[in-house]
Amino acid sequence: MTAPGDATAQTRWIAAEALGRRVSALLRQWGLSPDSAEAAAGVLVQADLFGIQSHGVNMLKVYETYRNDGRIALRPEPRLERSTPVSAVIDADGGLGHLPSLMAVDEAISRARETGVGIVAVRNSHHYGAAGIYALKIAEAGLIGLSFTNVGTSSIVPTRGLQAMFGTNPIAFGAPAARNRPFLLDIATSTAAIGKMLVAQRAGRPIPPVWATDASGEPVTDPTVALADRRLLPVGGAEETTGGHKGYGLAMMVEILTATLAGASFAPLRDPARKTMDVGHSFMAIDPGLFREREDFLADMDAMMESLRATPRRDPDLPVLVHGDKEYALEADRLQRGIPFEPDQIAQLAGLFERAGLVFPDGEEAPA
Repeated sequence: MTAPGDATAQTRWIAAEALGRRVSALLRQWGLSPDSAEAAAGVLVQADLFGIQSHGVNMLKVYETYRNDGRIALRPEPRLERSTPVSAVIDADGGLGHLPSLMAVDEAISRARETGVGIVAVRNSHHYGAAGIYALKIAEAGLIGLSFTNVGTSSIVPTRGLQAMFGTNPIAFGAPAARNRPFLLDIATSTAAIGKMLVAQRAGRPIPPVWATDASGEPVTDPTVALADRRLLPVGGAEETTGGHKGYGLAMMVEILTATLAGASFAPLRDPARKTMDVGHSFMAIDPGLFREREDFLADMDAMMESLRATPRRDPDLPVLVHGDKEYALEADRLQRGIPFEPDQIAQLAGLFERAGLVFPDGEEAPA
């Protein structure tokens, strides 16, 4: 995560609204439908506002490859299937995951408001960005929100294994409060997300030895090697003594809640003749009012969050935070100052836009 103070003299700051317009224009130029382009641009820019570079506009390079390889439908028509008062399935029609995921969130929220619970699964989808953005949208509607995806690629090595079997399979959870912004947890079930390795590779930095292994199970610190091999360790690491079996179990839980539940693909068993990735997602919305008075729940959330921040500090300079605090602080700063981009990022994005016949950043910079 890039803190506001980490910027260099060569950093360029681009206003979030302007960045969203440029990203949407690029995606439309690639042939995406306007609604798919708008949804993707919004989710990617929000990730950058939160400082999640690994899932922000840096993902455009990956999407360009998928588009060129014919692995995403450019003009999908997501459709609602198997609808009940508390649940639904959405077929994403092979397109990027942002649009069908936002649709699924809206469906989950509407069901939770009517019945107290809404669960919506998505199949035949693709990468959907940062999981927490969807959980946050549910939490901002006053509901408890969960968001999961199986990613669609094999990256995590199961405990005692050598072959990658699961994606990084993130878990996101959001819960509303009255005075505070929602609690927001967004974690991969691997020790690190693929996007963080891409960031390290671009910056020429080594990765910690607990992130990935080679074919023989030995630690890897070169991000290029780790990205080529795709053998990531689950949360807890390689050994049961350090809790690696817990991360492995969580990765499988997410796989069940997404691929198995929705009818999407478990990557190692996906039909090799299938071009689209058939990623699965699932979203859950729960009304706290099912269990107690809503106001009491919100008040207790505030009390818990504020007492945690008041915990005595181990380091006087490092306050105890609640999940979401860092992201909200960065968002506030970047909405005012713009989103920072280093020269290598600008060069990469400029190349992407140039290949599409467009210009980036086209003078739409924000004051630092």
